[in-house]
Amino acid sequence: MKSASSRRTQPLAASNSDRGEGYVGAFAWKDLQETAEVVAACQQGEPVAQRRLYEASHQNVYRLVVRMVGVQSAADVTQQVFLQVFRKISQFSGRSQFGTWIYRVAVNESLQHLRKSKRLQMQRIEQEPIDRSPNNHENIDNKELLEQALAQLEPELRSTFLLREIEGLSYDEIARALEIPEGTVGSRLNRARRELKQHLVESGWEP
Repeated sequence: MKSASSRRTQPLAASNSDRGEGYVGAFAWKDLQETAEVVAACQQGEPVAQRRLYEASHQNVYRLVVRMVGVQSAADVTQQVFLQVFRKISQFSGRSQFGTWIYRVAVNESLQHLRKSKRLQMQRIEQEPIDRSPNNHENIDNKELLEQALAQLEPELRSTFLLREIEGLSYDEIARALEIPEGTVGSRLNRARRELKQHLVESGWEP
């Protein structure tokens, strides 16, 4: 295994395979009209539509939440996100993409959880299972190093960074999801990238 000083990280960004074919906002559906129809049915309280919405968006919501609050709390917070989604879905007016709206709920619930637990500095985040084969040691090191650095960002910076680099939202979509000006999105991203690089360097990464 290489030492920390020789490690290299890969950019923390979502690939097409991460998002799924036909990715739209928080969904893997190809048809925008289908999304609108399912949301409308959910607003009528139809259980089948609620199940479809949950299945289509759960993976993306969980991926965001686990990096916001940590793996130990992610399942509970994700469950709370969807409780809020179905409780407040009648408030969704359709002026923005539904994916943007559901991300707003996910971020708000994550921040609320962090405030309640007073954990602005999180411990190491573990996400999906990692391939621990001998040939993958360096990738394991890089991933863990990056996740640890990400966990040290303030929650507001981390949420902005994740929505951009992991979920692939535009500045406008992030502004809508977080209810902040686009200029604030840019400044938060710049600060997040700067601090992330600093944390990586302090951990032994060489740019």
